[in-house]
Amino acid sequence: MSTDAIVVLKNDHKEIRKVFRDFEKAGDNPDRKAALVATMIELLTVHTYIENEIMYPEVRSLLPDLEDDVLESYEEHHVADLLVTELYALPATAERFDAKTTVLIENVTHHIEEEEDEWFPKVRAGLGRKQLADIGERLLAAKERAPRSPLQPSALKKTIDAVIK
Repeated sequence: MSTDAIVVLKNDHKEIRKVFRDFEKAGDNPDRKAALVATMIELLTVHTYIENEIMYPEVRSLLPDLEDDVLESYEEHHVADLLVTELYALPATAERFDAKTTVLIENVTHHIEEEEDEWFPKVRAGLGRKQLADIGERLLAAKERAPRSPLQPSALKKTIDAVIK
């Protein structure tokens, strides 16, 4: 497996998109939708954690010209974190479950497209292979300790900190 940071993050994006597609095909099966949203929540909680804790601060430090992009990404994560936290507590039979999940999917899909089409090329152009491999190794290590639920202490603290800012 490649440890290139961008490859690591794109692999996450691929996995997240698959769960989104599966949700959109789930029809009127609340049990299936609940299971898919649980998977979505775990994947997004881990992914936003590793980007917020490793990738964004590193890029912000090494490539100051991308600071505005990083700040926008933090805000997009903040919106996703709030939706994930709300969905975590919402039963699949709730009136707004599908609507809230759809909004999450739309927001995260937009974020992924921006990262892959605009931000990642700038990062790749600004950092060398070795730097991207080192960051990727740190991302993979952070995945091991990342929260899996928005109510785990480190994820909850991240959400609260984002609200306070």
